[in-house]
Amino acid sequence: MMSENNPTLRLEVDNTIQPLLFEPITFRGLTLRNRVVVSPMAMYSANEGQIGDFHLVHLGRFALGGAGLVFMEATAVNAAGRITSGCAGLWDSPQVDALRRITSFLHAHGAAAGIQLVHSGFKGSSQKPWEGGGPLAKGAWQTVSPSEEPFDNGWPAPHALDEEEIQLLIEDFRTAAQRAAWAGFDVIELHCAHGYLLHAFLSPLSNRRTDQYGGSLENRMRFPLEVAQAIREVWPKDQPVFVRISAVDGVNIGWSIEDSVTFAQKLKVIGIDAIDCSSGGLRIDRSRQVPARSPGFQVPYAARIRRDADIPVIAVGLIRDANQAETILTEGHADLVALAREMLFNPNWAAQAAVELMGHSGWELWPQQFRYWLQRRVRQLAKN
Repeated sequence: MMSENNPTLRLEVDNTIQPLLFEPITFRGLTLRNRVVVSPMAMYSANEGQIGDFHLVHLGRFALGGAGLVFMEATAVNAAGRITSGCAGLWDSPQVDALRRITSFLHAHGAAAGIQLVHSGFKGSSQKPWEGGGPLAKGAWQTVSPSEEPFDNGWPAPHALDEEEIQLLIEDFRTAAQRAAWAGFDVIELHCAHGYLLHAFLSPLSNRRTDQYGGSLENRMRFPLEVAQAIREVWPKDQPVFVRISAVDGVNIGWSIEDSVTFAQKLKVIGIDAIDCSSGGLRIDRSRQVPARSPGFQVPYAARIRRDADIPVIAVGLIRDANQAETILTEGHADLVALAREMLFNPNWAAQAAVELMGHSGWELWPQQFRYWLQRRVRQLAKN
């Protein structure tokens, strides 16, 4: 963003034009103070699904840093739906109590609280990334998928869900959504991306079923749409539900952007309020993978879905600086922008972006406890 040696040195200048990035936006009965979203980021630091003080501090600093919406990491709807043994869960009452500490803190500091609900599917029972990321050799559990093919070579074969088990999983998502409401969350995001269970049903690369949940596009969408419907039915009517998708599996392979538009249209009918547009997640040849090298490389997917499905979208993927984020919004490519690793690097990204784009008035986004001292620092440095 700004010079490493001269950060946020704008105190006297004021931008009279309000950046779209810092315009409030409303979804149903929820108004976000700005359009900066902190993406769900798995920390693999829970104990049997139970989160702790690490998560409170990790997520709380983004609220202090000015973000409009802060997402809790991907949270499993049952124990077998965890990606790793360190993943958060929402299948038991004590988990609700721990999560309520987070939502209370986020609300107290001006941010809305979101939670992403997930089932890992055939990518579950895996090692933490820094331990190798492969399948667990010890303490493994049975994974499930639409079909019996494993995620990758060397991975165990998943159990192919039957129709009765699919209905039980729909109830797990429904119950987790109810618990999320009890925990005080404002937004649910349903994870239908990155090769996890619901994405595995959507993609023809992983769904080889021949019943009503496989084969045609309509059939492959059935289970994710039933889950979205179940969540929408129990989630408060004045609160939004988002869905994260892999807009494409890769380059001219598997799930396509046209499929994503159709899926988004169906989700809109159900009452889903926004689509979070990511990509990839299944094992495909490197030559077919979407190259994640250029800033905003997934923004065109968001723009296409926003235009053709007529639904609000969230743009993600190598969004790094304030002007880039503002341009994505002003050019009509997205309604919100979400950041992940950039937020890890700089939890104050949103507050710093406000000063960069708005000058003096941007300081209002900083907590008073920080603002007073930082503004004094700016004045002192300006004299040198």
